[in-house]
Amino acid sequence: MASFTFFYLHALLLLSLATITFSHDLSPSFYNHVCPQALPTIRCIVEDAIKQERRMGGSLLRLHFHDCFVNGCDASILLDSTPTIDSEKNAGANNNSARGFEVIDRIKFEVDRVCGRPVVSCADILAVAGRDSVVALGGPTWEVKLGRRDSTTASKDTANSNLPNPLMDLSKLIENFKNQGLNIKDLVALSGGHTLGFAQCFTFRQRIYGDKDIDSKFARQRQANCPMNGGNSSLASLDPTPAYFDAKYFKNLVKKKGLLVSDQALFTGGQTDDLVQLYSRNHGAFSNDFAKSMIKMGDIKPLTGNNGEIRVNCRRVNYY
Repeated sequence: MASFTFFYLHALLLLSLATITFSHDLSPSFYNHVCPQALPTIRCIVEDAIKQERRMGGSLLRLHFHDCFVNGCDASILLDSTPTIDSEKNAGANNNSARGFEVIDRIKFEVDRVCGRPVVSCADILAVAGRDSVVALGGPTWEVKLGRRDSTTASKDTANSNLPNPLMDLSKLIENFKNQGLNIKDLVALSGGHTLGFAQCFTFRQRIYGDKDIDSKFARQRQANCPMNGGNSSLASLDPTPAYFDAKYFKNLVKKKGLLVSDQALFTGGQTDDLVQLYSRNHGAFSNDFAKSMIKMGDIKPLTGNNGEIRVNCRRVNYY
């Protein structure tokens, strides 16, 4: 009897989803009438999660970024492995690194509860949580365009090929972002997201032991917690204030204190030097361009209309 009740309720749930009319265009007002409580609920949970652990803000922002660069902003990064899904969580850039999934689970549960049904996609939750994390840590706000739907597939291989590598030089970074429809200004502005968060030792070991284009004192300080062998998961902040959205990431680049090879690549005498200089001096310019580039990134190949689905559980596809 319990089994019958579960499947009956699940069928009703999916039927209710089928009655929702979805637009083919993203809009900041997408949920205004469907569920006006959705965005305030997301904001409250994000703020609470960051209050408990300020590092979580950078982690949630990174989830949105790592989602969008793999077949578009479709919440594919949230899917767990199954016999038919090769989870992106196991890709090199995400394995033992991507975090914040439990916060997304909590948001999904609470949003569905206040909305009375699963009407808000996991992809939109990622986009809004990324914005709210930046705001909670002192950064700019922007209107998040909404109405994305969730993918029913994931691709570890695509994640491995599409996500920027911490060892990339400037030409490869430019090409990587161009493949996503993003230009050089987007590259520099979005790289500024590294004003938040940390990196693991194995991602910057080559830089602090092998690079000549690095401040020697900075290198020695990082070597203290990142030995030549072992300690792969030891953390170092990506800028001096990893829980505050500021311009110190760019100030560090000018001083040859970028933590990753791909960070310092933005200031090595190339075509991005002027933007790095500007952002290092003008926090307002950085904040403004970052917000614009986040909106642009959120437009990468979204699923809309009848494409994809609204997942009941962000970690699993729905079963009809």
